[in-house]
This record gives sequence, structure tokens and C-alpha cells, in this order.
Amino acid sequence: MASVRNKINPLLCNLPYVLTWRRFGFRTICSGRLGFAPSTSPSMADTDTPVAGTKVLETFAEEFEIGSRKITLETGKIARFANGSVILAMEETKVLSTVASSKGDAMRDFLPLTVDYQEKQFAQSVIPTTYMRREGAPKERELLCGRLIDRPIRPLFPPGFYHEVQVMASVLSSDGKQDPDILAANASSAALMLSDIPWGGPIGVIRIGRISGQFVVNPSMEELSISDLNLVYACTRDKTLMIDVQAREISEKDLEAALRLAHPEAVKYLDPQIRLAAKAGKQKKEYKLSMVSEKTFEKIQNLAKEPIEAVFTDPTYGKFERGEALEKITQDVKRALEEEGDEEGLKILPKTVDTVRKQVVRRRIISEGLRVDGRCLDEVRPLYCEAGNLPVLHGSAIFSRGDTQVLCTVTLGAPGDAQRLDSLVGPSSKRFMLHYSFPPFCTNEVGKRTGLNRREVGHGTLAEKALLAVLPPEDDFPYAVRINSEVMASDGSTSMATVCGGSMALMDSGIPVREHVAGLSMGLVSEVDPSTGEIKDYRLLTDILGLEDHLGDMDFKIAGTRNGVTAIQLDIKPAGIPLDIVCESLDPALKGRLQILEHMEREISAPRIQDNIYSPRLVTSKYSNDALRRLIGPVGALKRKIEDETGARISVSDGTLTIIAKNQSVMEKVQEKVDFIIGREIEIGGVYKGIVVSVKEYGAFVEFNGGQQGLLHISELSHDPVSRVSDVVSVGQQLSLMCIGQDVRGNINLSLKATLPRPKSKTDISVDEPVAPTSQEVNVWADIEDVSNELENQGATVGPETNDSTLKSATPAVLIRSAAECDEEEKSDALNLKGDNGSQSAYKSEKKTRISSSLSESGFSSRSAKKSKRSKDAILDLISDDESEQKHTPEVGLHSQIGSDKDDATPETPMSANKLKLGMRVTAKVHQIRALGLVLDLGGGIRGMYRFEPGVKRDFEVGDELRVKCSSFSTKGIPVLSLVKEE
Repeated sequence: MASVRNKINPLLCNLPYVLTWRRFGFRTICSGRLGFAPSTSPSMADTDTPVAGTKVLETFAEEFEIGSRKITLETGKIARFANGSVILAMEETKVLSTVASSKGDAMRDFLPLTVDYQEKQFAQSVIPTTYMRREGAPKERELLCGRLIDRPIRPLFPPGFYHEVQVMASVLSSDGKQDPDILAANASSAALMLSDIPWGGPIGVIRIGRISGQFVVNPSMEELSISDLNLVYACTRDKTLMIDVQAREISEKDLEAALRLAHPEAVKYLDPQIRLAAKAGKQKKEYKLSMVSEKTFEKIQNLAKEPIEAVFTDPTYGKFERGEALEKITQDVKRALEEEGDEEGLKILPKTVDTVRKQVVRRRIISEGLRVDGRCLDEVRPLYCEAGNLPVLHGSAIFSRGDTQVLCTVTLGAPGDAQRLDSLVGPSSKRFMLHYSFPPFCTNEVGKRTGLNRREVGHGTLAEKALLAVLPPEDDFPYAVRINSEVMASDGSTSMATVCGGSMALMDSGIPVREHVAGLSMGLVSEVDPSTGEIKDYRLLTDILGLEDHLGDMDFKIAGTRNGVTAIQLDIKPAGIPLDIVCESLDPALKGRLQILEHMEREISAPRIQDNIYSPRLVTSKYSNDALRRLIGPVGALKRKIEDETGARISVSDGTLTIIAKNQSVMEKVQEKVDFIIGREIEIGGVYKGIVVSVKEYGAFVEFNGGQQGLLHISELSHDPVSRVSDVVSVGQQLSLMCIGQDVRGNINLSLKATLPRPKSKTDISVDEPVAPTSQEVNVWADIEDVSNELENQGATVGPETNDSTLKSATPAVLIRSAAECDEEEKSDALNLKGDNGSQSAYKSEKKTRISSSLSESGFSSRSAKKSKRSKDAILDLISDDESEQKHTPEVGLHSQIGSDKDDATPETPMSANKLKLGMRVTAKVHQIRALGLVLDLGGGIRGMYRFEPGVKRDFEVGDELRVKCSSFSTKGIPVLSLVKEE
């Protein structure tokens, strides 16, 4: 290999060692410092190959402990070209934060600060599930974490510093135990300290939780899930910069205690950053600041001050009238400067006029205690509340406070409609979503609607946190809930108006929220000593206007119920305010919140009872996983088809099916489709929809309830006599049928006539008629189950008495089997019972008899058991009537009692179909001999069949007399006989 290298690059390989870079002992430059390699060098005598130098990375680190957790700050190893870069680690969670700044002149009048926070899936060893398998646009959580970093660091840049600054925080690794957002905020502060950008830091950011009444510093994600407080607090050494709170109705007293605990804990982050900056920080660079000269400022102030005071002292001005008047003043000043040719004044005119406005408004509030619209400092603007203004929706409300107005709507969805969260920590989904929208028309402006807006996401999340505390648990209320807040007009604190409107809309939708949540924004106007920078005097403002927010020092949004605070967001403009002022704001905020709650409760004080046609419906059912797979279909195609056709949402989990529809009619359509595919639990008396799959002489087989089959017998087609089944139903016809019973094998009997209105009964029957009452006449050719159903319908005319001996001697009912089983049995039956024409005519002329049977009750509900009992009683009463009737008849031939030899029929009495009953013993003659049995002549033109039994003789001849017993009837009503053993 050495010879090959020599041929490729002979010059480099043949250089003497004394001329190489390593001979002088130099090494690479790292962290802005030049170092020297060790004096020892590898011998070149053994090898003729050059060896690459070893790069040494000089790193600096600081370790400290907060809340029993070890924290490390490190710089110098990676991202060395950035103006400032720091890795902050807590256990196995590491976050890299970098800072960069543009070097050009700042030709603007604002600070273009950009903060980007990013969570990539490699931080938890996961490949993204997107189509491109890479991260896309920033998610909501990333935007919120970026705001969490931006809010405390922005006030600390010096006035006039308008250079573009970008802070980027990236999660390198996450163990899922710690939320990286706090780490990213502290790492960004350390990176700014190391950079050459002028900044008034460092800051410390801390998270406080509360579990079982005890405060926890830096809680883990597991601890945070059971905490009733999630407080994020940012500060300098002596002033508060930012507060963000989500709580479950924490009292103002406990909240103040948490804030006073958080401040000293957050200060612990400051000294390690200062020590790290002393080791590896850069010298702060002299950036050009956009400052206004005193001469130019005084000239503009003299021109604009008096007209501005006249506008602000007139409370009759509305928002737009006031804005037009102030714009006219600005144009007047501009014309005056143009006449003088003051180019410098024209460049800074908008910013300077705004400063003059700020001075006028602030001085009037502090000295006179009067606000722009003439209100007192603690006065809430006039309120307007309306719930249910859009009745077609699940829930809606309008809330107005002064000129600020929002329209809130509530939409309920299935559990599967919950938003899926693709974040490194926290839950994987959330079922409550609040989406805040700030369209341009709400401020009478022209604008373009784009994608996710940081401000809209932040305001919506704040209102979502405030309302989440009063929602019922997921076990009690499994819906997914979405609130849409559309800002109709904006004049300050639209996020708190969203909280009020959202709370009323939740109650209007019928969601069982515990109580109303209201919110308002507190403001601060202070007077600062120029020499010390300390606040000399200040005023707290309740329910601030948009202009007071712009010209004031603080925007302190507080939301909660009568019992406590549920959400807080504090943003400030100066470089911090004392914590005492923040805590002092809690009391007037509570008083203003109670005023708003009173107005809201007068409009709607409890969740509505959802009984109108537009109310949403949710049904949860249990099915086997196989049934759910049939419903979903291939790749979910069948489920999507049902959703597209009905507009409902179907959610499937392990053994659970959840259907949510926007109203009852849609729910019925979905349930009908689901029942047809996978069915539901069959109950006696339940009505089901099915399709006729085959038609037989004795009835039709119907497929219903997810593929199950049942028999619709000819006797159950109509209340009127039906000669042919095909006259009433046909294959493919859809019917609504009632389940009237099940046999011991689980075969289902259906009825069409049970779903039809019953015709009026005829009661004018002659008592002296020799025939039995029609209520006791049953079709002998019908199946036993059908006989019981007929008798059940006539049970009012039949006595309930019965006896145990008759019940024990009754034979089992004829089983109703499927069409395939019946066809197979008919084909295998070798007995030909056609007979001559005379016998057939006798068969058809005598069709009715009375029978008794025991009916199976297995598999039925209590309702079906009662029906079966009534059927038994009716049949046994008929039997007892026959017995009493025949006692008064000369016993010349056939006897009617069952179970004894005394009751055997005699040959002197002609046999008839009316007298043949189950269990009756008769003497029959062999009419025909078949391969599998005999055709027996019972007399009177009646033929029966006897199937050969194993172990019984088969050497019969035509004309032999046999003693037989009627044991059952075939599906066509043909008597099935069995031999009686001679005693």
C-alpha cells in the first residue's frame, strides 16, 4: 500500500519530517484559541505514511443542582461558528441553543427577534411517520415553546437595538422524564450571555408543580401529570419577566405562595451562566442603536402634544374615531416637518409620535386616575352575553366586553377525533381543542389568511388551559370537544373574551362542566426614576383596552372560576417588574372576574338538557374483534363508506365501537347499517331489518343482523290466510321483522305480521255450533312453534289451567331448521307419501287439529319465557278440553287421552285428521314398504310414515296391522309414527 501512495502523491509522501506541520508541534485552532500538540511525535522511521493530526476540542462546563436534579451547561464542543452556543443537560435530556445576529445597519423601528424551537424525532430514536419520513412545518407545541423563550428575553434588549437576532433551540436527546421547554429557555439565556450581542441578562426559568398540597420544583413529566399546578416562572435577579400558569382552580393565596417560591429557585440559574460567560464569553460588540436626538424629539413633541391631549381627554371617541384623529395629527406634523425640510424628523416621525402618545396617556392615568375611555381604574367595560344564538350547532355563544366581541362554537366528536400530538413528551393525544382565529376584518384591516400564526396559537392555548379545568373526566364524558373562537371585533383582551364565550358555549352544548370560567386582563402604568431605574409610582388597570395594552407596561391575563385561578399569562414591556406588583394584581383581577361571572350566569347558569333534534348523539357498544374487523373492511374502506354516506364518525378500539352523530336521525341511519353488517344482540320482541335469501313452500329464509338467518314461516306472513309464500315476499326483498322465538338449537323464528297492525277480530260466533271454537283450531300441517304462536295470539280466550302429568307426557316440538337442512332431509327421505288422489283430497280438506307440545325456553329473555308459558297453558287447556269432550262421546273407536292403553283408538271409529294428536296410539295397516321405512294407512285416507329403527324387525308385509303411536309431524304436517311395544 505504501508503494501505491508513493505513486499517487510522491511529493507529499517524500517530504522530510523536519518540514512537516507536525514537526513544529502546532495543532488546530479551537474555541478561538491556538494550542500546541504534545512534543512527542510518532516515529516516521517505521512507516512512510503521513498520520492525520488529532483535533482537540476545548470545552467549558458548569454544573449545579436545582430541585434535587443535576444540571450541566457546556459550550465549545459543537456549533462553534455560532455567535453563542450552549448545551444544557438535565439527566439524559439535552438541548442545544444557538444565537446569531445580523451585522448590517438597522433600518427599522422595531426588534426583529426570531425564536425557533424544534423537536426532531431522532431525539427519541424514532423515524418520523410522515410520507417523506422527515419533520415538516413547526407543530403547535414547537410554536408555543418558541413563545415561551421569546417572552422573557425580548424585554432585555437595549432600546434602539433593532438588529435582526435569531435564537434556535433544538432537542438533541430526550429520555421523556423532563420537558425540554424549560431547558431550552435557560440554554438560550446562556447562549446570549456568551455572544457579543448586547443583552441585559441572564435570566432564570423554573417550573413549579403541586402534588397533595406540596410544591415541587422541577417536576418530572410523571409528577406533572398528577399535579394540580403547572407554573412556569422567568425572572432576573430581582424582577419578574414572565409567568405562565395552568391550574385546577388554585386560590390566589396559594398562587402567590407558589410565585414567591419560584423566584429564588429560578435565580439559581443565574450564577452558573455568569461564570460560564466569564470563561468562554465574547466581548460585547458596539452595535449601532437607533436613538432619537433630544432636539428632534422636542420639536415633534411641541407640535403633537396638545392635539393628542385633546383627543385622549374626550371619552366620546371610539376606537376608530380616536385612531383617525391621531392619524390626522401625525399627518399635520409630517407636513410641518416637510416644510422645514427636516429629514431626520421625517424618518423617526411614527415612532416619536407614538412616544408622545404614551407620555400623555400615562401621565393622565397616574396623576388624575382617568383612563382613555373615561372609566375608573378598576371598572370593567359593559358586557353582553348570548348563548345558543346558532341553534343548529351543538353549542354557541356570543360574548362582548366593550367593543371586543367573540363568537364561540362547540362541536362534539367521537373519541377518534381527538388531536394526535407528535411530541417528545406528554400525552399522545388530546380530546379538548380550542382554536382561536383573529381575522383582519376584526380591526377593519386588509390582510391575508396564512397558516398557523404564533399569536393565534398562543391565545388559543391560553383559553384552552383555562377551560380544561372544568371539563368532566374522560370516563364520564368520552366526547372529543372542539371550540372555535372567531374574533368579530378586537379592542383588547380577545383571549379572555374567548374564555368567557367558550364557557357559555360549553354549557349551551350540554357538556356537564362544573361551573363558568371567566377571564380579564390587568394592566400597569408606572413612573420610573431615570437615575436608578426603579419604579416611583404606578397604577393597576382592570380590563385594559388595546391602546392601554400598547402604551402600558404589563398585560396580565388571569382566568378562573369563583373558586380559583385556572390559567395565567403575564407579558411585560420593561426589563422586569417587581413580584410584589404582580401579586397585588391578583385581588382586583378576582373582583373583576366575579362581575363578569354574574353576567354570564344570568344568561346561562347550568348545562342545557339536550333534547332537541339538533343535539349530538353518542353510542358505545361492545363487539367481538372479529365483528369489528367485518365492520372496518379492507383497509378501512367499509367504515369510511358508512362515514361518507351518513356524515357520522365511527371510532373502533379493542372490543368497543363508538358512534357519534350530529343528531338522532343520523344516528339511526348509522346503527341500521352497523346492525346489518355485524348485528346486535338478538332479543325476543326486537325488530330487525333483513333481506329474503330464499323462498320455500312453508316460508322464507331471511338474512339479518350481520349475516344471521331466520325462518319467516308462512303463518307469520300476514294476519290473513296466505296460500303461497311468493305472493307476499320475494328473494332480495328487504323486510322489517320481529323475532318471536328461538328453538333449543338457536334457530330463530321471525314474524312479519307481528310488525303489522292487527285487524279487528270477529266476535259473533254461534255457541251452538257443533265445531270447536276457532280460537282452539290450529293448522295440523303447521309446525309446532307456529301453533304456539297462533295460540299465543288467542290466549285471551283460553283458560290458564294445566296439569303436570299432561306436561310431562308432551313430546318435544318439531325443530325448525335452515333451508339447506330441510332440503337435505326431504331428499334423503325414501318414503313416498303421495298416495292416490282421494287420499290427497282428504289431506287437503281436513287441515286443522289440536295438539300439545312442550316448548323450548333455552336462550330466551324473561319476556320470551312468559310468552312460552302462555303458549303451553293454551295448548294444555285445549288437550283438557278434548278429554272432557270425549268423555261424553261413546268410545266406539279412537280415544283421545294420552299415555295409557285404555285410551287407544279402536278400529270401529273412523280416523280423521281432527282427532289425531301427538302421543295417540292407533292401529295402522302397512300400505307400502320402502327401503328406509313403511308407509302406514291410519284410516280415513290418512297416511303416516314409520322409519325403521335399529334392532327392530323389518320383515313386514303389505296389510300387516301394527300398533303405533304418533310421535311428531313432519314440516309438511305428515304424521311421524313409532312402534308401540306389546306388553
